[in-house]
Amino acid sequence: MHRASLIRVILRKNYNTFYRREMSSCDISNGPVESSIRGKLEAALRPLHCDVINESYMHNVPKNAETHFKVVVVSEKFDKLPLIKRHRMINQLLQEELQGGVHALSIVAKTPEQWETSNTVAASPACRGGFGK
Repeated sequence: MHRASLIRVILRKNYNTFYRREMSSCDISNGPVESSIRGKLEAALRPLHCDVINESYMHNVPKNAETHFKVVVVSEKFDKLPLIKRHRMINQLLQEELQGGVHALSIVAKTPEQWETSNTVAASPACRGGFGK
C-alpha cells in the first residue's frame, strides 16, 4: 500500500471522536462559507486529513451563522515549516472569508507524522460573550 494511502487509513481509523459526538448534537449544514473554506484548503494543500468545523452555534450569533470555524489540516506541505508559517499559509488561503464575515478561525495544522503521534484535537473553549464575561 502506498505510504499516503496507509496514512489516510490510519488517520481515519484513529480520528478523535469528540467532534463526531459534538457535531452530531448540533445543527450540521454545509453552508457556502464552510464549503468555500474546505474547497480552498483541499485544492491548495492536498491534505491527508481535513476537517472544517463550524463552531458558530457555540456563540451568540443567528442560527445557521458561519462566523466561527476550526480547521484541522494534515498535509505533507507542512513538512519542515514552523507552525507560524503553516498558520500564515492557511490565513492567506482564506483571506477572502476572513475579510467577508468569518469572525474567528482556529487552526490545527500538522504534518502526517505529527498527526500519527497525536491525532486528538482539544475542544474549543466556551464563548465568554466577547468581553471576558
